[in-house]
Amino acid sequence: MTSLTPPSPAAALHARAGRRCHNVLNSLHSTHYFSPDVANELAAIGITHPRAVNFAIRTAAMGPVGAGAVTAAFYNYKYDLVARHVPGIWRTASPEDVLAARTRGVDSTLRRLLGEEAVASPEMAEAAGLALRATEACSRSARPLYAAHADLPVPDEPHLALWHAATLLREHRGDGHLTVLLGAELDGLEALVSHTATGKGMTPKWNFSTRGWNQEEWDAAVERLHARGLHDGVAELTEAGVELRKDVEVATDRLDRAPYEHLGAAGVERLTELGTVFAGAALKAGAFPADLLGKE
Repeated sequence: MTSLTPPSPAAALHARAGRRCHNVLNSLHSTHYFSPDVANELAAIGITHPRAVNFAIRTAAMGPVGAGAVTAAFYNYKYDLVARHVPGIWRTASPEDVLAARTRGVDSTLRRLLGEEAVASPEMAEAAGLALRATEACSRSARPLYAAHADLPVPDEPHLALWHAATLLREHRGDGHLTVLLGAELDGLEALVSHTATGKGMTPKWNFSTRGWNQEEWDAAVERLHARGLHDGVAELTEAGVELRKDVEVATDRLDRAPYEHLGAAGVERLTELGTVFAGAALKAGAFPADLLGKE
């Protein structure tokens, strides 16, 4: 199999240092997707359906976009599901109102999960400063979700500034990841199926309920991957499939290395350390559903 990653000069960082840092910060960012605080704030402005809440809070930075733009930016959601809620959500609340509600919800979520002492700690301010420094090297090119969020102002309070920076780093990596998936010739559903088969993705139950696909479509994607020699046709990837998913992650690392090289090895290590503490506290406080990754 041909690798997706061409040879490149040795990086200053350990090959996976940026990925580890991103994963920690992404956990902190992702708390708001499952937060009753955010759901309550969105309900107060008229957006109540869980899928509509998700589409609103993640795309509001892009303005009142339609279903096509959202489907393109999200990649692995079925268009039909998106179109049930978008652009209708913008007739209920403006993107500006959604962003304000999201900020209020994130504020209360982090205070609840981490506690007031952690929110006001020097470590929180240090983490925010490091994460924001990393974002200085992010690129808007071909990264629509990152670019839209990069146009938003940085919050004054450190815990919100850290969350904002984590959002920028998450969307920067995510947009680049989609480019790699296209290069690997994995469509949105095939990407879901193959990622789930690695044991690191959401359970099929969560994929069906949140992404809009059905069992027949899922099975068809399995068959397509099986025909390419990437899936065993039942539940697991073949050796070639495992290698392809590894290549996808390595290529994603390459497209996302600039922020972490800019921050430097010591800064990345410290940000990962601080982020691990905060993300771990959020996890311990029940930030995520138990069945999200099949841990019921």
